[in-house]
Amino acid sequence: MSNTIIVVENKNDWHESFPEQRVVTAKEYLASAEFQAQRGLKLINLCRGYSYLSVGYYCSLLAEARRHRVIPTVRTMSELSRKALYSLDASDLDELVQKRLRRSARDRLELFLFFGRGNDERFEDIGRQIFEMFPCPLLYVEFTKNPDWRITRIRPVFINQLTAAQHEQFAIALATQSGRRWRTRRAPASARYDLAILYNGDDPLPPSNMKAIHKFERVGKSLGFDIDIIARKDYARLAEYDALFIRETTRIDHYTYRFARKAESEGMVVIDDPNSILKCTNKVYLAELLRANRVPRPKTLILQKGVTETIDGTLNWPVVLKIPDGSFSRGVHKARDEAEFKALAAQLFKESDLILAQEYVYTAFDWRIGVLNRRAIFACRYFMSKNHWQIVNHKAGGRFTEGGFETLRVEDAPAEVVDAALKAANLIGDGLYGVDIKQDAGKLYVIEVNDNPNIDAGIEDKLLDEELYRTILLEFAARLDRKRQA
Repeated sequence: MSNTIIVVENKNDWHESFPEQRVVTAKEYLASAEFQAQRGLKLINLCRGYSYLSVGYYCSLLAEARRHRVIPTVRTMSELSRKALYSLDASDLDELVQKRLRRSARDRLELFLFFGRGNDERFEDIGRQIFEMFPCPLLYVEFTKNPDWRITRIRPVFINQLTAAQHEQFAIALATQSGRRWRTRRAPASARYDLAILYNGDDPLPPSNMKAIHKFERVGKSLGFDIDIIARKDYARLAEYDALFIRETTRIDHYTYRFARKAESEGMVVIDDPNSILKCTNKVYLAELLRANRVPRPKTLILQKGVTETIDGTLNWPVVLKIPDGSFSRGVHKARDEAEFKALAAQLFKESDLILAQEYVYTAFDWRIGVLNRRAIFACRYFMSKNHWQIVNHKAGGRFTEGGFETLRVEDAPAEVVDAALKAANLIGDGLYGVDIKQDAGKLYVIEVNDNPNIDAGIEDKLLDEELYRTILLEFAARLDRKRQA
């Protein structure tokens, strides 16, 4: 007699077209003394649900206690119930998905898997790998493209939900599976740390594109991190993690700052830390900080509403006007003469009691030096947007265009540029910063220090690739290790 049994909640779920198997109900398996004592059984759990403490859950739980081989295991049930990024359980799955789907004209794909065998033979290798990751008899998998292909959903399918057309596919797959030698998936090593990445996929100009977020996840897994992508709604459960990495545009009057404050109060390692956000997001503070420490910068005036609303001939035209908390070239304007200056200043004073007037220094590009824990980690040139004086040209209706870039190794950037960046960043702290510098006729001008610099796949990582992500994540690991030792 075969040592494989099928467990269903209702005998009627076993269709007459299915292959001949030993089929028992969940009630029989849970209560019968025969199954309590029998060893060496293989159990295919086809109950109508796998939720926590359901009948299907208990069948797998007791099967494991009885040392029966079962699919799905309780662990698989638990993993499938998590709203996680499923492709992290295999380092090469993302690459396989991209390879198979890159020429597809559509932006969404659904697969039904029967013991890993898909309803579309073109994706058989993907289905097999997913089944290795999540050994579950019946699975629904959804892929979406935004902008890269990504597994966005995996959920169990239950036998009573199968259509008539799917019965034959299930029967063929079951026959194949029954003849296979069963293997227990080896549990991966426990993650050293849990890292949350705060990310808003709807932000048109996020500090990291989604491809970079995927790289953080993939590299993090290899370093022993369990990484979750979280959003604003996850504030209440932030303390579940050991560390927080903010990959959203930060502001003081914003939930990103509240996340940083809460993470710090919980004793978590956090980048960007609240102090860095406070200092970097306010250009008035930065201007005074750079001036007081004799960091080379454009000549700057701090104008106060109702007190100093003129430049009094102290700067040459044109001048650049800035609100204190702008980002990605937003809130930055150029006034070509006195009339334009007065109109722009009046507009900006409606948003802030203090604004900055700065001498205009034209360069074809700005240097961006990435600094982490007082060490330069990447160097880029960001070129001005075409026919515009800024890197990002914001247009009506929320549209924008960006200039090009050139990525260099830190050692290939001018030493004086790197030194100026380190001097400016070190005034803020030991976090992750992006220092913007103009270089004109041998002179350097530090424009600003950003607390959440861009780490975009294909730009800042163009030369370093995964080593850039590894450098950042190893800094998290080092800080977490120090906390643990303390």
